[in-house]
Amino acid sequence: MSATTRVLSGLAAGALVGLALAAWVPTWAAHAADVAQPIGHLWLNALQMTVVPLVLALVVVGVNTASDAAASGRIARRTLVTIIVLLAGGAAVAALVAPPLFALFPHNPELGAVLAGHATQAPSGAVPGWSHWFEDIVPSNALMAAAQSAMLPLVVFALFLGFALTRLQASRRALLVEFFQAVADAMIVIVRWVLWLAPLGVFALILAVCARAGVGMVRALGVYVLTEILLYLLVTALMLPVAVLWGGERLRRFVVALAPAQAVAASTQSSLASLPAMLESAEERLGYPPQVNALVLPMAVSLCRLTSPVQYVASACFIAWASGIDLSAAQLIAGAALAVVISLGSVGLPGQVTFMATNLPVAQAMGVPLGPLGLMLAVDTLPDVFATLGNVTADLTVNSVVVRQSRRDAAGPPPGMQQEAGTE
Repeated sequence: MSATTRVLSGLAAGALVGLALAAWVPTWAAHAADVAQPIGHLWLNALQMTVVPLVLALVVVGVNTASDAAASGRIARRTLVTIIVLLAGGAAVAALVAPPLFALFPHNPELGAVLAGHATQAPSGAVPGWSHWFEDIVPSNALMAAAQSAMLPLVVFALFLGFALTRLQASRRALLVEFFQAVADAMIVIVRWVLWLAPLGVFALILAVCARAGVGMVRALGVYVLTEILLYLLVTALMLPVAVLWGGERLRRFVVALAPAQAVAASTQSSLASLPAMLESAEERLGYPPQVNALVLPMAVSLCRLTSPVQYVASACFIAWASGIDLSAAQLIAGAALAVVISLGSVGLPGQVTFMATNLPVAQAMGVPLGPLGLMLAVDTLPDVFATLGNVTADLTVNSVVVRQSRRDAAGPPPGMQQEAGTE
């Protein structure tokens, strides 16, 4: 049985037990929730304990990896800039669309009371307003930020540290980057150990919530999955005008070229497995230069996971909706910006392994309860096929943009500009 199947089985079993107790023996349901809740929170705490060192290490290593890529040539730099722009655009779309999209579904006040009263809470001072957000974005004490799990200032410090390492001598830089990579690898080992107990942890968490709130949590998780799928489809569709307007593509030709790679993406749910199909479409159907494709597409597969920041922002917006919390503009901006950095830092890591390390910082920065993340981990794999479709579409979009810019360079400036440059 796969890890995903085991976790989903634990979720289903916990929900059934909790709902049955709530429906037939309500007095036992309360006692069962009191017993199950500490077990679920113990498992959730075990996942959370790795987040601070893992996020710090991932951001530092990610900054240096991106710096190395940008230093390898003009095409690589353009690819990196294009990827960052698309990731930021995806996060912005999620921040704008997710709250009103969740608002279309009826809110369960009873569920909000259960989550607010029993879920692990984010620090109460997280991003209350514009002035406080600007004051706290740079930590006065990085160690204190880490001790308080203040993820936004911690990530800002990690960015400064990562860029500072790029200015050191190569030998010292390599030593420190290797150290942070080892820290990240060790944290991932711990997370794998904790995820082995995920069926039990998820069982306990969903049992406690369903015993108190009834079927409300199950419905809410369905809303979460549906909204995620809609957001993934939206950002995927938005890649088409980007390819036309920024990449200079013809819409029909680009859509036809996308189809084979998207078919592989839907069947494998892996951007890496779709890479050969993307290379074939780029060269044979779109006529892009092979030397550009060979550099851009592997970089895009590694770095341009368009749906990742969308998912991080959407998950925090879901918790806010389920908990009855109204998110401010400052909270949404902070979450979207942090989501882009976290997405670039968590390159090449399995989604379920790093779910807490990627989603928790954004949720914490947006000031929402953290407890529901354990339940969302169990169902987050369901929309994977749509996430992969979005990522593959974004990869080929990045390729179209970089190819257009490279062709402009090869063509050179117009004759009039050449003459003016010569007279100067």
